[in-house]
Amino acid sequence: MLKLRTEHRVPSLGEMVETLRILNSTITRDKDVRGSAQTEAATQQKPAMKRICFVLQVKPHRLEEYKQRHRAVWPEMQAALQESGWTNYSLFLRPDGLLIGYLETEDFERARAKMAEHEVNERWQREMAGFFLQTNGTLPDGAMEPLEEVFHL
Repeated sequence: MLKLRTEHRVPSLGEMVETLRILNSTITRDKDVRGSAQTEAATQQKPAMKRICFVLQVKPHRLEEYKQRHRAVWPEMQAALQESGWTNYSLFLRPDGLLIGYLETEDFERARAKMAEHEVNERWQREMAGFFLQTNGTLPDGAMEPLEEVFHL
């Protein structure tokens, strides 16, 4: 049978001070570890992605060809988009030719500027230009005007 010890000794003032010192250093060390871990995690987080949406108008008589071209986007064009920071990029087409583009990127203007550095983008934009109703001669990527986001769930 286990016998409980019933004697109690009051610790000395020196022992209490030493116990408090140990507790304080443990708490401080734990805060430092948590703080540095939180700081490290914060610096490793990716910058916030911005959602970008734009509209263009495809010529109604070229809808089928436009869809065919986008079923076979050149691999080097896809690679250039990814390298330039275009992520989660989608195009949606309405039967009347209204084209909705959506992508996520850290900085749309920077991503667009990086795309302009790729020779494949120039070729793609020139080939696609004839599909769009644009009167000012602007290439499609130059006509992408981001819409204002008014709601997000």
